[in-house]
Amino acid sequence: MKRRSLPVAAALAASAALLLTACGGGDDKSSDNDKIAGADQGTGAPKESPKPSATPAEDKPDGVDVSLPKDMNLVFDWDKPKDKNEAAAMDDAANFFRAIYRGVDKRTAKDAAVAAYATGGGLKYAQTQIKAWIDGGWTATGTLRHYDVTTRSAENGTSVEVAFCADSSRFYGKEIKTNKVLTTDPSIEDFDYYKIIMVKYPTTDGLWQASKVFVETKATKCQ
Repeated sequence: MKRRSLPVAAALAASAALLLTACGGGDDKSSDNDKIAGADQGTGAPKESPKPSATPAEDKPDGVDVSLPKDMNLVFDWDKPKDKNEAAAMDDAANFFRAIYRGVDKRTAKDAAVAAYATGGGLKYAQTQIKAWIDGGWTATGTLRHYDVTTRSAENGTSVEVAFCADSSRFYGKEIKTNKVLTTDPSIEDFDYYKIIMVKYPTTDGLWQASKVFVETKATKCQ
């Protein structure tokens, strides 16, 4: 079996209650029913400073370590928008996903990167997904590609929607105990469409956090 991408991590853990993603149809408006658990929580600041390491500077945006092992490759094939806020929100949406997989690699949902780049529903989503990987006894390996990104700013200038496709056809789970890589044939299940609501952290210049996560699985528009 292939280890699936984030939207169905909990499903493979045989626990539907863990799956917090909301499936949409590409509609630009999200209803209250689309909100994931924890979406009304307050803004979460980083709770701990990252420990000193030999991590290159480019792997430590905002001073937070989001580095990943060499066999865990997250590709963001994105063109940055001209708007400064949208560009910053896009960068930190990528860091949000790096933080999740760093948590998977480090076997903890309390890594400083998760606290830095997520709040509210986004934090709940990240912690739940990481826990599903840990409980399943898996880590990840291969290449997860993100592409076809769009951004849209709210009128108040404090939130940005970052939407994009993800292709996990070359991204696999690996059993921790045996190092066995879990694979299946490529299929429509490899394609997901995300909408991430990024909010500006009020007391830190340039830091954006994922506050809500919406996912359309089996996204034909991403093929």
